[in-house]
Amino acid sequence: MDILQVEHVTKRFARQTALDDVSLTIPKGSVYGLLGPNGAGKTTLIRIINRITAPDQGRVIFDGREMEPKDVFRIGYLPEERGLYKKMKVGEQAVFFARLKGLSRHEAVVRLKKWFVKFGIESWWNRKVDELSKGMAQKVQFIVTVLHEPELLIFDEPFSGFDPINANLLKEEIMGLRDRGATVIFSTHNMSSVEEICDHITLINKSHNILTGRVDDIRHRHGNNIFQIAYRGDGAVLRSALQGCCEVMEEPEPEFGSTYQMLKIHVDRDADVKGVIGRVNEAVELRSFNEIIPSMNDIFIRAVGGSLDNGTPRNFES
Repeated sequence: MDILQVEHVTKRFARQTALDDVSLTIPKGSVYGLLGPNGAGKTTLIRIINRITAPDQGRVIFDGREMEPKDVFRIGYLPEERGLYKKMKVGEQAVFFARLKGLSRHEAVVRLKKWFVKFGIESWWNRKVDELSKGMAQKVQFIVTVLHEPELLIFDEPFSGFDPINANLLKEEIMGLRDRGATVIFSTHNMSSVEEICDHITLINKSHNILTGRVDDIRHRHGNNIFQIAYRGDGAVLRSALQGCCEVMEEPEPEFGSTYQMLKIHVDRDADVKGVIGRVNEAVELRSFNEIIPSMNDIFIRAVGGSLDNGTPRNFES
């Protein structure tokens, strides 16, 4: 069953089209990645879902019916641009935001105390916000976002500014929220996080939805003919030799202590692989030539660069 459907949404600002006929469907109980480069239209779509702005065309279906103003109380939203009142005390401000979401003061305090203990910030209850580090302030905002136990949670770059330990803490909490029945929309540039926690993704580029589906399905269906080369020699000579016969994707860092350089490529056709290997052998000393399943980062780069397909939206739902 689906909790949210975005149907043919278009949004324009003056001469700029932020979203152009974008559609997507978000299943209940999933973590759904909303991906795209800066300026692609992700934040505009999130604002439309939150009813901060309205589409020029199209509609949003929430839990089986067209979205209404009261539905925002069933949503928790953590924007990328954080905002806390710096001169207020942390606990006082958290209670204020909780009450805006419909909780009584007593219930807000009880729930907040539990979350503050879980995140190790209980000693900051009576401190002013401007005394918090960036990471501490983000923890407070995360807590306020999830406190009223919304059915739909929207996190826009939630790990920005976090050290690895706290980023992992947030990942665990997001997965826990999903396991308890919440649906999560997760907007990020961090492709490793997408592979770790997202069930489905939609990739928006230049205001269009260009790729949609389950993460595993997308990775496997784009796994054909992506290879990693280990070699010794002049990288510029190798790139020149490969020009016109395959797509050079990136240069991964070699393993620690290795004397070989690495290159990741995509070959369009099976029939071309043998010729590519021949060119590599002529240009450099070839150590290995291995086919790999692409990462979401590989797919993101190719899709945004226009080399994944002809630009037609692709759906890989199973």
